[in-house]
Amino acid sequence: MSEMFKISLPDGSVREMPQGSTPADVAAAIGPGLAKAALAARVDGELVDLTRPFTGDAALALVTSRDEAEALDLARHDYAHVLAEAVQALFPGTQITFGPSTDDGFYYDFAPNPARGPFTDEDLPAIEAKMREIIAADKPLKREVWSRADLIARWQGEGESFKAEWAAELPEGDELTVYWSGGDWLDMCRGPHLPSTGKLDPQAFRLTRVSGAYWRGDQKNAMLSRIYGTGWLNKKQLDAHLHRLEEAAKRDHRKLGQEMDLFHLQAEAHGSVFWHPKGYVIWRELEAYMRRAIDGAGYKEVKTPQVMDARQWEQSGHWGKYRENMFVIPDEIPNVEDEGPLVSNDAEWMALKPMNCPAHVLIFRQGIKSYRDLPLRIYENGCCHRNEPHGALHGLMRVRQFTQDDAHIFCREDQIVEEVRMFCALADRIYKDLGFEGYAIKLALRPEKRFGTEEMWDQAEQELRNAVAAAGLATEQYGWEELPGEGAFYAPKLEWHLTDAIGRTWQVGTIQSDRVLPDRLDAGYIGEDGEKHRPVMLHRAIFGSYERFIGILIEHYAGKLPVWLAPVQAVVATIVSDADGYAAQVADQLKAAGIRVETDARNEKINYKVREHSLKKVPHLLVVGKREAEESTVAVRTLGAEHQKVMPLAEAIAMLKAAATPPDLR
Repeated sequence: MSEMFKISLPDGSVREMPQGSTPADVAAAIGPGLAKAALAARVDGELVDLTRPFTGDAALALVTSRDEAEALDLARHDYAHVLAEAVQALFPGTQITFGPSTDDGFYYDFAPNPARGPFTDEDLPAIEAKMREIIAADKPLKREVWSRADLIARWQGEGESFKAEWAAELPEGDELTVYWSGGDWLDMCRGPHLPSTGKLDPQAFRLTRVSGAYWRGDQKNAMLSRIYGTGWLNKKQLDAHLHRLEEAAKRDHRKLGQEMDLFHLQAEAHGSVFWHPKGYVIWRELEAYMRRAIDGAGYKEVKTPQVMDARQWEQSGHWGKYRENMFVIPDEIPNVEDEGPLVSNDAEWMALKPMNCPAHVLIFRQGIKSYRDLPLRIYENGCCHRNEPHGALHGLMRVRQFTQDDAHIFCREDQIVEEVRMFCALADRIYKDLGFEGYAIKLALRPEKRFGTEEMWDQAEQELRNAVAAAGLATEQYGWEELPGEGAFYAPKLEWHLTDAIGRTWQVGTIQSDRVLPDRLDAGYIGEDGEKHRPVMLHRAIFGSYERFIGILIEHYAGKLPVWLAPVQAVVATIVSDADGYAAQVADQLKAAGIRVETDARNEKINYKVREHSLKKVPHLLVVGKREAEESTVAVRTLGAEHQKVMPLAEAIAMLKAAATPPDLR
């Protein structure tokens, strides 16, 4: 008689199953509906294939499409394998390498047959069709464990040099597994996988593009063809994703920035932004709004140097962590007529600041601080530089020169929770003022490589938990989540993730509880006991950077910014030239009321003017003709509205003035 294993289920029940049984057998024993719906299983917390036999008593949780995050990852992983099988079926001589799932799909890297050349986007329809054939065939996906020698021999025998190289480098003692698709195609993979290709929805994926990629990410290695796809559990999810992509393309801040004449970027200042007058209006309005907010919250604004001695960055620890991303210059450049190298090895080095925190510590250290001086809140719209790789730069979202709405709160141990709680309340008000009702708060915990003791990290992480709880934000409504290993090297941090109008999330604000930097830079205050103590340093930002936050705002609002942020809040447009004088009077009165206004008295049809100013996202168009001039009225066309409304000029001015008032001043 075979040994029986006790399998514990999430509802507390226990089923006895014979040795050799699998999670699929348990699902079938429970009922045919569950057997059909099951995709994978968690056995003692480990995600495994449904056909993986139990090795003893175990806790079992079956994974179905209701477990969306896990189901999506499994499906995307399988789409990648089906992609690889389809490519090799269509294009003999192609070598396979890696194919992971991604946040919204999957990709696979291939070494094309040299006789054929790299893949292109024109190949994608045929590959998609072949993938659907493989899915329709409902080929079982079967796991096998191979010896290292057999696996390397298999890959070498089939001319799969990349797979052979990878198999040879896997750590000794690792279990090497392959998965068969049917009985005629295999790939090396840790798994797990769905039971068969037929569990995928053939209408729920789309191949999107082809790009180049280096083997193992090293430009010294061979260039491969990377095929990207997006994959989902059903067609409804795919359609929703494609709609989001269409919306994202319409909202692209780079496209809208050009149409609205806000900014531009060019190679002469790679990674830095040329702000045009209209774009800089948005910046100035946000800066003024933030200054009112931080003044009201008890911050003192400062300004610190752009260039600092490298020894300061060494002492802070940033030199060792960020040196490759810092712009470094010699303290003194010798006369070009002197003999010898332009910069000697013993030169004194300076660096453009990549962050503001060490400079703020130096301000704190000026003069003796008492416990009565704390908390001290230092704020700076600090311009920083980071030497980001060219390929990583992206419009306003990833730049080399940026300005942080940066502040540091120096406080006592007993003040930490209340200071963080107040910051949470401040951030909540600002995000809602700017139109972001939905956001999540996440706690990024200690990374593997870090400064400080375990006790220090325990204390700092718990203080942040307590502060969020005190603010009433550690709830499901605010997406509270803890992220192991994602803190900074010197401190855990709270992160604010905003949700925009089309459901994308953006990580913006942060507050970090740091005991490391005050110690490394010798910051201190005199306590009530007359002894010297270290302050805790809370690093905090709400926008993150002005550049990136403006990019997020443009995309969130699709360029239709709130009136108070709009570069041009109204345009007075004439129907006939006889109204030119009245249009100028209207514009003068609007300017006197504080409205940013332009006039359009060109000899063009009014419909042409309406279309043009709509493209530029002007919130209000005030149309005037003979009748309006005679009656002291205006016809107001609001952006996005179907009809215009005729109203007395005084009423229109009052309406626009109310709309143009920043939310904190209403």
